[in-house]
Amino acid sequence: MTLLVIDTQKGITDSRLYGFETLRANIKALIARARESGAEVIYVRHDDGPGTGFSVGDDEFQIFEEFAPLEGERIFDKRVNSALHPSVGLSACLAEKGEKRLMVVGLQTDFCIDATIKSGFDLGYEMIVPEGTNSTFDNAYLDQGTAWRFFNEYVWPGRYARCVPMEEALALLAGA
Repeated sequence: MTLLVIDTQKGITDSRLYGFETLRANIKALIARARESGAEVIYVRHDDGPGTGFSVGDDEFQIFEEFAPLEGERIFDKRVNSALHPSVGLSACLAEKGEKRLMVVGLQTDFCIDATIKSGFDLGYEMIVPEGTNSTFDNAYLDQGTAWRFFNEYVWPGRYARCVPMEEALALLAGA
């Protein structure tokens, strides 16, 4: 199993997010468990392009300090919503190592997390989403809590992903 930590970048990983304290604690716990058990932790960053303040070389683009990768942990940069889009190179890397189970955490529920989960499902991966490990902001149509519930409780379970409690996610990583 591989733990994908998606778009948890300094510019957007803060208390503006839905359930931020839970998100922060849960992602830290999953990263620690993955490292203890030898499961690979792979990071993905979203690049909005030069001059946006959210691109390679910008401080806001870097991974949130509390989730920082260790030396040797892989980081993939993307300019599209899905971390598994062929342009990112992640799907080729996973295929090369024969990985078929992905645990997905990060930001934003209604954009890059949703796109990655659906792409992963289409590519034949078992997609696992631990409770309280993805989040988003309010948008023009939904407040952040409604957006979170819509995807985590309605769209993904039983269709695109296995949504599991944190205890189960930790146990799955322990057996990775």
